[in-house]
Amino acid sequence: MGVLMSRRQTVERVQKVSLAVSAFKDGLREQPSTRRRAEAGTARQGTLEQEVQEGEEEALAGPSQPEESSASKAAWERLRDGRGVEPEEFERANRFTPPAFIRPKRELHDDEPPDISLEQREQILNDEMCEICEVWTAESLFPCRICHRVYHDGCLRRMGYLQKDSAVEVTETAHTETGWSCYYCDNLNLLLTEEEMYSLMETLRNCKIIPGGCLTLDDFLHYKHQVHKQQFERTMPEAQEEQAALQFNALDPDKKGHIEWQDFLSHESIQLLQKIRPQNALLRLLTPKERERARAAFLALDQDNDGLIGEGECRQARHTWFRKHQKEMQSCNVSISHVGPISEGSPASSMNSKSPEKILPATKQEETRNIDWPRFLRENVAYILAARPNSAALHLQPLA
Repeated sequence: MGVLMSRRQTVERVQKVSLAVSAFKDGLREQPSTRRRAEAGTARQGTLEQEVQEGEEEALAGPSQPEESSASKAAWERLRDGRGVEPEEFERANRFTPPAFIRPKRELHDDEPPDISLEQREQILNDEMCEICEVWTAESLFPCRICHRVYHDGCLRRMGYLQKDSAVEVTETAHTETGWSCYYCDNLNLLLTEEEMYSLMETLRNCKIIPGGCLTLDDFLHYKHQVHKQQFERTMPEAQEEQAALQFNALDPDKKGHIEWQDFLSHESIQLLQKIRPQNALLRLLTPKERERARAAFLALDQDNDGLIGEGECRQARHTWFRKHQKEMQSCNVSISHVGPISEGSPASSMNSKSPEKILPATKQEETRNIDWPRFLRENVAYILAARPNSAALHLQPLA
């Protein structure tokens, strides 16, 4: 017992000394001029010429250059680790430590078609305890609309994932049809494996894209042209450039003239998933809540209960249920989780009629094509995943 106590006392003593040394070093960094004066006063050494020479050497070294390189390095590290919140954006005092995100790994059976039955409904159960503090407090827990996790708003604030504007969004939408995505599901970049993430980082580096910055339309189109030229060794066709411009507008719903970094990163992440992984592998990323929403959407379109819908109806689902709605629609209690048929007098119908991205009528050829449940899932899985983030931006623009 005595040995244990002495060890604990030794550890506590070392910790106290470490804290004192850290505080002393922080004070020296905050007041470099005071330190120089104290050293000069105690040692009685050094002349004015030496001080001037030291100042010139510090100026030549330039603190801005190492700071800039360290900031750039930190940005690439955050991108690699999947951290969406900048650690400099909020004060760390009284904060929880953000989780260490572990990127997924591909399994041998990922490319095989998963068994997702249309008839067998899935029971949706949320966790009973907060994901962060692991405490149960009933109504004060906010569920994620994608996964099974639940959270306290206070825990999210202490994590730094809930700022002023997003706090109102969580409290107002978490218990409604609109729902709220937690910080795991909100970040589509966390779906990438380490190999896929390094591939994306290499592309961004080659195209001179700086992590954390906003992109204008010219920046976005220039990036798309470079990626297309690197991949196909030829200039991007005009039709694809027009589609890229439409995608930029979809990522900029507020018409600010630029797209936020997180929206751009989510768009590029879902684009990379579409290119690298087969549709069967993407289907395995769907959560029970997303599968149940897709199941209800298909059943609502299958009016005659024969297990088939028209291709035009499939495209309609892609433009309505599996994409983002404007923020005004939330006040009408209509959301991306809406799975019932939209009538002409419904709020969603009136909003879609005013939207510049009106759904084109189905052609006769589309009306004659029939789509079963497995094909419906495969063709819409990317749009279901792209609808996860809370942002109003449309991270995957459906083709007309």
